[in-house]
Amino acid sequence: MECTSRFGRAVVQSDRTGQLVRAAVLVGVLVAGGAPMLPLALLAARHAPQLLPLFAVPLAVFYGAWRIARQRCRDQETDALTGLANRAALLWAAREAIGAEPAPAGERRRANRVALVLFDLDRFRSLNDTLGHAAGDRLLVQVGTRLRRAVHCPGAVVARISGDEFAVLLPEVGGDEELLGAARRLAAELAEPVFLDGIQLVLESSAGLAVSPDHAADAETLLRRADIAMAHAQRSRSGIEMYQPEQDADTPERLGLLADLRRALDNSEVKIHYQPKVAFDGHVVGLEALVRWDRVGRGPVSPEEFVGLAESTGLMPQLTDYVLDAAVAQLAGWRAEGMTVQVAVNVSPRDVLRPGFAGSVADRLARHGVPAGALQLEITERLLLEDGQLAAATLEELRRHGVGMSLDDFGTGYSSLVRLRRLPVGELKIDRSFVSRMVADDHDAAVVLCSVQLAHSLGLTVVAEGVEDDETWERLHDMGCDAVQGWLVSAALPADQATAWLRIRNAAWPALDSAAEETPVQAPAPPP
Repeated sequence: MECTSRFGRAVVQSDRTGQLVRAAVLVGVLVAGGAPMLPLALLAARHAPQLLPLFAVPLAVFYGAWRIARQRCRDQETDALTGLANRAALLWAAREAIGAEPAPAGERRRANRVALVLFDLDRFRSLNDTLGHAAGDRLLVQVGTRLRRAVHCPGAVVARISGDEFAVLLPEVGGDEELLGAARRLAAELAEPVFLDGIQLVLESSAGLAVSPDHAADAETLLRRADIAMAHAQRSRSGIEMYQPEQDADTPERLGLLADLRRALDNSEVKIHYQPKVAFDGHVVGLEALVRWDRVGRGPVSPEEFVGLAESTGLMPQLTDYVLDAAVAQLAGWRAEGMTVQVAVNVSPRDVLRPGFAGSVADRLARHGVPAGALQLEITERLLLEDGQLAAATLEELRRHGVGMSLDDFGTGYSSLVRLRRLPVGELKIDRSFVSRMVADDHDAAVVLCSVQLAHSLGLTVVAEGVEDDETWERLHDMGCDAVQGWLVSAALPADQATAWLRIRNAAWPALDSAAEETPVQAPAPPP
């Protein structure tokens, strides 16, 4: 009896084991993606359970394929360097977050309020060139870790969009002030010193902020408008900007302005005015070419507005070529009259980084028979933040041709003194924002004095912009500044008026020596 009982228990245990095996096989078929095999597995489990082990091989194949597909899907949504979400994953999360909440019958659905903050690391490219790409990658990993650690909002997504651009998606946000405060806290987190290979680095960033549904109804537009706000923050050096419709080049007003500007360049309706630069003894150091545009039917357009539009839309190279053509042609005309002055033309970083730019400048000068020293190109400190190697090569080629160079708006950017020393510039221009306040503000006066001393220590000539009163003139003279430019000397003049002004100056100072035929007139050395 006991033997029979034991046998019965063994049979029951065997049946339970078989059931567990069959259940495991069936679950494995489903989990591994082998659903089409399920009917066959059920038949085997019912009528021939001894065949179930044969399902192991196809199950292994299905499971391996499932693992590979899952990993591939994860890779498609993850940035390989930082482990953050990538652009595709960010857009998917934004679409999900924007969604629409169901509303009672007869009422409109209310979209969720979702914010996107887009960060770009300032000067990262130059850091990458200096420290090497491996160190740059480690720096990006640290940035991603910091952002992920600093974001505490439930449902938030931190992503690396591309290069040195990062994004933070914040669902269900509050008011604009609260949102700006959150963006500032994230920027402050990024600005904390970073130690990399024993070097302490301080990262600065520009951020753009856009909110749905206030600024965009879909994820793609939200990202684009955050990018527009970020670009505006970079240009204005404000740090953080919230999207405003007037920043968008795709608004009807800006598109109309762009079309009219393009047409004005094609029809030579943009005019060039010339503002003199003079030394303290009255000699003309040179003139700066400045663009002026009267829009047909609308009147004058601010240069800041249409030049900024040209920079942001890719029209800047055409505008620069237009100004260069006009300035070099005017130089040729003045030289034919015996007036050997130098003319300065502003060029943007995009111009300097254009392939073949230096050669095109040299060809233009040769075509008009104007010596290279009669032309001066004014670059800004922003060029130091762009592709350093390409910019340096272009500037060096221009220097070999003999073209003069000036560093404009000094003091408003992020110049490195080491880089400033290596730039092939012969002149430094102190920005009007410091010069105009130097009489009333001791801090601005100190900035001007230090700039003059620094420039002279590097062998550069110093020109102060925005001089509008006698007291500022006297203070600059006492500081040893070489030349001034501003309303006190002259407003920017149309070409014919500038010609008449130069004739009067030449009559008063006929000692423009013959050496100026091949080299620009230089300001006298600063007083001891």
